[in-house]
Amino acid sequence: MTRSQTPPAPGTRVRGHQLAIPSVLMRGGTSRGPFFARADLPGDDETLARVLAAALGSPHPLQIDGLGGGHPLTSKAGIVGPSTEPGVDLDFRFAQLRPDDDSVDMNANCGNLLAAVVPFAVETGMVVPTEDTTTVRVRTLNTGAVAEISVRTPEEGGTRGVDYAGDTAIDGAPGTSSPVTIGFLDTAGSIAGSLLPTGRPRDTVELPGTGPVEVTCIDNGQPLVIVAAAALGATGRESPAELTADPVLRERVEALRLVCGKLMGLGDVTDRNYPKMTLISPPRHGGTVATRSFIPRVVHESIGVLAAVTAATACVLPGTVAHAMAAPTTTEGAEATLSVEHPSGAFGVRLGWDPGDPTRITRSALVRTARALMAGDLYVPLGVWNPSTKETNR
Repeated sequence: MTRSQTPPAPGTRVRGHQLAIPSVLMRGGTSRGPFFARADLPGDDETLARVLAAALGSPHPLQIDGLGGGHPLTSKAGIVGPSTEPGVDLDFRFAQLRPDDDSVDMNANCGNLLAAVVPFAVETGMVVPTEDTTTVRVRTLNTGAVAEISVRTPEEGGTRGVDYAGDTAIDGAPGTSSPVTIGFLDTAGSIAGSLLPTGRPRDTVELPGTGPVEVTCIDNGQPLVIVAAAALGATGRESPAELTADPVLRERVEALRLVCGKLMGLGDVTDRNYPKMTLISPPRHGGTVATRSFIPRVVHESIGVLAAVTAATACVLPGTVAHAMAAPTTTEGAEATLSVEHPSGAFGVRLGWDPGDPTRITRSALVRTARALMAGDLYVPLGVWNPSTKETNR
């Protein structure tokens, strides 16, 4: 693999009263969103947020005036550019948008869209493959987490490109595709500062109207609050639609999230997309634990990549709510493969830890798939951003 020494020049151009921005619509794992080259977007976050909101069509429940799909999993965007960090090839910035408002959160991680970074970079010439497998080191700017990502790039007709065909299936996405292997190098405390931000594997929180509730606050790539579904009056076997339609449960989950956000040192998380709330129950299909993930107010049809990594991590840490409920895990030295069940199937996570300190996770790896769906120009009104003014690209 070689990194292009001369990335494509900024390609924005005015078309009538709109600005045309080059973009590739990508599916990454169980998420979808437009990807952009960093050089083609504004350099200040305020303008950037306006551009992304216009691109996705927020706020509108159907995002009818943009590329959003009316759901948090399809209200995302990725920004990619060459990295200036030694030993890192690409920088990735993730943006989470919502259909119901114009908020743009660029503080959290997204392991699903992360799977689309290298395919996007190859498609746009940022990365030039030289082998049948291309491995790229990617830094997520939102949190500083670094991952090594490998994709298949066979030669055909004298050139190499991403091979999207294959027999790898992931629950929550249709069909099969070529595997995207992601190895996270150091994700503990990605946002909350440490793996166990409260300093304890388990905390008891007093929830008004419910009483004391035991939780595990943990962050191994995604800040999670893990709680037994039964503690909030659920079974953990409900469908996402059933959970989302239960106003009493949703109020309990959100109230607990707000309390735990402060407990984790995250402050007032009312307008944040983290911590995610993960309801757990005993596994039903031979996995390690069953999950229902709130993201944070809508229930995920499956589970996020880094949420799965964090939930799996909780299963191997003695004293956590998840460890007490999880099925016994077969370890191989200081490594184990866990299966995190979710509404659409299961998610396999390979974990490794320090034999002398089980709370220090040294390795987490998983497989996703990705696909480029469409490439072209995405239009936003010049009133949102006009780069011909004093605003400059970064």
